[in-house]
Amino acid sequence: MVRMRAVRSIFSTVPVTTFIDHGETVETTADAKALYSGYVKGRGRARHMLAKPGAKILLGEVEFTIVSAGGAHLARPLVSSVNPNPLCAAFTAKDPDPSENARSVGTMITYRNFRMLDLGDLTWNKEKELVCPNNLLGQVDVYLTTHHGLEQSGAPVLVHAIRPRVAIMNNGPTKGGSAEAMRAVRSAPGLQDFWQLHYAENAGDANMPPAMIANVDDSGAHAIRLSARRDGSFSVTNERTGETRSYKPRPRGQSAGASIR
Repeated sequence: MVRMRAVRSIFSTVPVTTFIDHGETVETTADAKALYSGYVKGRGRARHMLAKPGAKILLGEVEFTIVSAGGAHLARPLVSSVNPNPLCAAFTAKDPDPSENARSVGTMITYRNFRMLDLGDLTWNKEKELVCPNNLLGQVDVYLTTHHGLEQSGAPVLVHAIRPRVAIMNNGPTKGGSAEAMRAVRSAPGLQDFWQLHYAENAGDANMPPAMIANVDDSGAHAIRLSARRDGSFSVTNERTGETRSYKPRPRGQSAGASIR
């Protein structure tokens, strides 16, 4: 009942004109069915788009390309220069994930020369499909850590292949922020900075220094703010401290790859 009330509250307070999802839930518990039923009723008031890998959504100059949905993934690469991923040979799969997480809608967000990857809650084995045997995604400027930084996601075979310049972890004090996922991010080649939404209580010394964390305890509600520009430059602000770090466009010769249109 709590989740049902939450669904109704969202629909009543946030104006939504289009709902984008991968389709019917695969989870069969009573709670999951009730939550999905409430969502479908609310969705009926607006336009519904079934997410398919490769589809594009435009919001002004910002383009969202769906890279995963419903357990499927891209058939064609997003970049013109596609290379085999040498990390695939050492990849170790985890147990198959039968939950909704493995069916997450993942997107590549571009604003002219700026590229950001958000895979939602996609899990380990499905992340691998996007970069093995070939890296279909190319390199990115910003990586929003998958699944809040839970250990079921954030496979190094993906994180290291996309070579993010900056990573942002949308974790809570005790949700996500696993030491395993954080170390995978921190060891990514070419990474300049790693920002955390919260100090991860169970991660110990895998946490970044306080200056890179928006909330060092559970008493605040500070954000990490990202501002991107057409040339590929961007800035990140820790709203708790007011510190802003700026990042120049990716140097020539280190391009993420030209988009295929």
